[in-house]
Amino acid sequence: MRYFRTLGATAFATATGLALVGAAFTGTASAAPESLYAPSALVMTIGEGEDPSSDTVVRAVTLTCAPTASGTHPAPEAACAELASADGDFASLTGLREDRPCTREWNPVTVTGDGVWQGRRVSWSATYGNPCEMRARTAEGAVFAF
Repeated sequence: MRYFRTLGATAFATATGLALVGAAFTGTASAAPESLYAPSALVMTIGEGEDPSSDTVVRAVTLTCAPTASGTHPAPEAACAELASADGDFASLTGLREDRPCTREWNPVTVTGDGVWQGRRVSWSATYGNPCEMRARTAEGAVFAF
């Protein structure tokens, strides 16, 4: 008699466990996230010097674009929209504006962008001859306006 009670309890526990596992695989479990998104979270810096690994960081911001635009960036919505239109390619967001004259002094400034864009790792840096040149190449957009 004891054998049948143990067998019945084991069968009940197994059936309950299988039902929970089945619910988890079909997405009906309440602990499953409502929507999945590819993460987009970046740290961007402006540093004095020509080597990102040894520069003196002057400014740094965070930018999260998924699931919503946020972070310490002053204009996260606009910056995320620009990055989305460039598919996360920082280099395509820089270009020399001919109407902005700059001196030729060597006072290097390096801009970096590191993190994850739509689930893929990104790491970008560009060194400009001086702050004026950096502004001339990045002034058109919100991504580097921090």
